[in-house]
Amino acid sequence: MEETDAPIGLTNRWTRRAILAFVILLFAITNLPWTLDDYDQAKQAYTSFEMVGQGHWLYQHTPNEGIATKPPLVGWISAGLFEVTRSWEAAWRVPSFAAAIVLLWLIGWAARAAYGSTAGLLAMSAFGLNLLSPRLAALVRTDMPLALVTFLVGLQIWHKIRRGQEWNSRDRMAAFALLAFAMWIKGPIIYAFILPGLVAYRFLRPMRDVAPGMVRNGAADAGETPALQRRSDAWSGWWPWILSFAIFLAWVMGGIVRQPGFYESVVLKEFAGRFIETVHKPQPIYFYLPHLLHKFAPWSLLIIGLAIVFWRERGTRQLQATTLWLVCWSVGGLLLMSVIPSKRVDRIFPIVPPLCLLLGAQVACVRRGSRREAFLPWLQGALLFAFVFTGGYAAWKIGSSARANADALVRFSREVRDVAKKNHWRYGVLGGREEGMLLYLRRDHFLTPDDAVRQWHGGALDALVVPNPSALPSLAGAKPFFVSEKSSAVPQYSLIVREP
Repeated sequence: MEETDAPIGLTNRWTRRAILAFVILLFAITNLPWTLDDYDQAKQAYTSFEMVGQGHWLYQHTPNEGIATKPPLVGWISAGLFEVTRSWEAAWRVPSFAAAIVLLWLIGWAARAAYGSTAGLLAMSAFGLNLLSPRLAALVRTDMPLALVTFLVGLQIWHKIRRGQEWNSRDRMAAFALLAFAMWIKGPIIYAFILPGLVAYRFLRPMRDVAPGMVRNGAADAGETPALQRRSDAWSGWWPWILSFAIFLAWVMGGIVRQPGFYESVVLKEFAGRFIETVHKPQPIYFYLPHLLHKFAPWSLLIIGLAIVFWRERGTRQLQATTLWLVCWSVGGLLLMSVIPSKRVDRIFPIVPPLCLLLGAQVACVRRGSRREAFLPWLQGALLFAFVFTGGYAAWKIGSSARANADALVRFSREVRDVAKKNHWRYGVLGGREEGMLLYLRRDHFLTPDDAVRQWHGGALDALVVPNPSALPSLAGAKPFFVSEKSSAVPQYSLIVREP
């Protein structure tokens, strides 16, 4: 749906292209320099590395030989990308980056189709210009792929409500496929983001059809016809949910039977432990709200402000079914995740895409209202603030990483691989606190001090990477070759070699 009377600053195609280019640039550079030293990235990267190197396709381990706690779908994607690109950096980071780009397009497309060009631009900007999306867009993690699949499930429900369509077998099959993908990305956590909203919507949805006359005066969603304003059930039926969960349970049961320690590490600690305050570090029930207000600013404040204005002016009498679903979807996920004791800021990210679409619905109401001219400077100001706020955060993040020499171990490991290949050295790495070292050096396991000494004296090693040079006296004929650069972010490592 095109708008002819929107302010040119928000609908000009060059504005849209500039925002899109800026957001994609943020997605690509915010995490520079790329390392695996934080946010458990090394654990996720190691799953695909183990798949390719050792053929463990269903159950994997961590770099320190623990049990990998997440299902393998994202690892499969990275393994496939490596076979195509032969680059581990691309294979590890493309899944999150591609998911972020697809989400950016989906949000902009859906908001534009339903609510108009201005709403589409602001919804897309809200997803790209905040402190969460650029940070997660290139991390070696499962958060962005999970957010994409979760958004597709919620978007399917949103389309059903908007079009007034009943669920058919093809729709349920698509829902089952998406739910199964989500289960194989991060387990049944998708239930927490979708099911509370479905329950709330079922009780709060409009109980009667919308009369054709109500479409006038902006009562119906933009772009909908009176015939499409029928009451619609958002529920797809039980079997897509139950069957997808059954497939996940089959993977869990296989792990319990085939993998020693799987039950304790995955079932008890990773899943059940999230609901027990004594296993993971618990956080207060209000933990997510201030973080969301800050990291999703200014859009979080704009959404709350517009909601208060419309509530005072109209109450809920003109709240459309599609808008109600967006509110139930995002708020329901926030509330349930807040009740779970174990919390971390990135876990709440899947509610950001529906909040962006909700912002698009609010902007459409502004465009149809009598006070639209009063609100437009606020929308433009929010967009300008988001540019400065998010761009400044990215610049600060890159600058602080550069000052800390955060990629010292990455460059050190690259030099080790090059010199070892040139001299045909057999080398290993002594276990340390930095799990990423195993992947930087392209080794499949850490050596214990005893193993390192035994292999060194047995002639199986020509060089050894150690986190502490105090290991040198135990190795006959060893001498330092070079040391990693000093860094305030990571400790130094040394390469020792056998004297001629």
